[in-house]
Amino acid sequence: MQPLNYPSYPFRFKNRENKIYIFDVIRKKFVVLQPEEWVRQHVVHNLISDKNYPQAHINVEKQLLINNLKKRYDVVVFNPNGSIEILVECKSPDIKITQQVFDQIARYNLQLKAKYLMVTNGMNHFFCKMDFENEQYSFLKDIPSYQS
Repeated sequence: MQPLNYPSYPFRFKNRENKIYIFDVIRKKFVVLQPEEWVRQHVVHNLISDKNYPQAHINVEKQLLINNLKKRYDVVVFNPNGSIEILVECKSPDIKITQQVFDQIARYNLQLKAKYLMVTNGMNHFFCKMDFENEQYSFLKDIPSYQS
């Protein structure tokens, strides 16, 4: 896989049936290593190792229902009270981050109500803080680190 715009992390890999798998520390299992999964695993390790979010507060690839359609979010970080702090949308490195990607995460967030949004393709990362009262968001340089 190509290097991404993240630090190096101690990933675990295995090869089975001519496919490479990467260990997901959140789902606690090996998953097929696809370009989007490569980005997702970097995000998860970044949240844990660099931003100090507890592993127990992170959820990966869960289904949600939007307008009666089954969708999946990539990564969610919960607050200790159960509300959602961060919603992350991961794309393959060859996918450009466009308005459509922001529209997708915005649709998900209408239901999830995350305080922060992150969109990344592993090379480019965008961070927003939501202002629900004024129905807008502001771009940030980064998402905040965890504070207990």
